[in-house]
Amino acid sequence: MVAAVAIGSLTPTPYLPPQAFDIWDKAQHAVAFVVMAGLGLLAYPASALNVALGLVAYGALIEVVQSLTGWRVGDWQDWVADCIGLAMVYLGGILWKPLRSHGQISTP
Repeated sequence: MVAAVAIGSLTPTPYLPPQAFDIWDKAQHAVAFVVMAGLGLLAYPASALNVALGLVAYGALIEVVQSLTGWRVGDWQDWVADCIGLAMVYLGGILWKPLRSHGQISTP
């Protein structure tokens, strides 16, 4: 997923496939980082903070590299959208734990 986001973020826009559905740019950023954060938490549950910090840095790096390409534009607002996606996953995880531990939510 990290590689797919990098390729999609750094490919010149004319070479990207047409969007299957029109969605606001910032929402695309948030969704991509929700997926990466979710996968990161599943793969490394004991390293949640490291995964989060790594993805925050990754989002910033993408924007810096985009600004250096000449065909893409780095945007700090995109990075904020990335961080919002991360926050959604991590806040959801924080809220999920107490509910599971008190038996209010059962898992199969």
